[in-house]
Amino acid sequence: MAFSNCYEDAKRAAAYAQLELGNTYYLVFRDLPEIIRGHVSGTKAIDFGCGTGRSTRFVRQLGFDTIGVDIAPEMVAKAKELDPTGDYRLIKDDDLSGFEGGTFDLVVSLFTFDNISGFLTKMRLFRDLGALLNASGKLVNVVSSPEIYTHEWASFSTKDYPENRKARTGDVVRIVTTDFADRRPAEDILCTDESYRELYERSGLEVVASYRPLGKPEEPYPWVNETTIAPWVIYVLGHKPAK
Repeated sequence: MAFSNCYEDAKRAAAYAQLELGNTYYLVFRDLPEIIRGHVSGTKAIDFGCGTGRSTRFVRQLGFDTIGVDIAPEMVAKAKELDPTGDYRLIKDDDLSGFEGGTFDLVVSLFTFDNISGFLTKMRLFRDLGALLNASGKLVNVVSSPEIYTHEWASFSTKDYPENRKARTGDVVRIVTTDFADRRPAEDILCTDESYRELYERSGLEVVASYRPLGKPEEPYPWVNETTIAPWVIYVLGHKPAK
């Protein structure tokens, strides 16, 4: 099945720039401040796959000096337009060599790995991101759970893509974001918890903690399946201890 990066698109960038931190997305941003405070010391951060800068601005509001990086020029251009004083950088071919290794307290990657194909490519990137961390630094990787592609949500629909149910790690899955007008499906790459843990292990990282946020009935959002099925997984990663 052919795969293309649907985020390298000006119309898509404009749509994502309008997204708020509500509905299904709220579950990630609700819990991240406490998770980050509980695991990270220091204030130097890099946001890998920053898109239009929403996550970069969010991390900066937590008190971090944050650099946003992305491979999509349309996304970086929109981030700079929305936040002219922010530090957003376009990186070619996922090349992180321009950043000094071992100097970051926090690396965040929110939903980025949903759209990266190839086990070896993912592994290389996790190694490169891990190399940016200082000795006590943490990588917070937020990904879509496999279940997000087989259910309906406050922010997403997958009902037109029943083939998602047969997908395995590495397969293309499609999902429509209903929080904005651009209803073209995003094409993501399925990756299971087992596969992510293998990737981390082989990249020299260990899972310090993982979280699967659920919606609460009293929250002011039109939950569909969010109160019983977690659409996201939040992994907190650190360096594997030397043997």
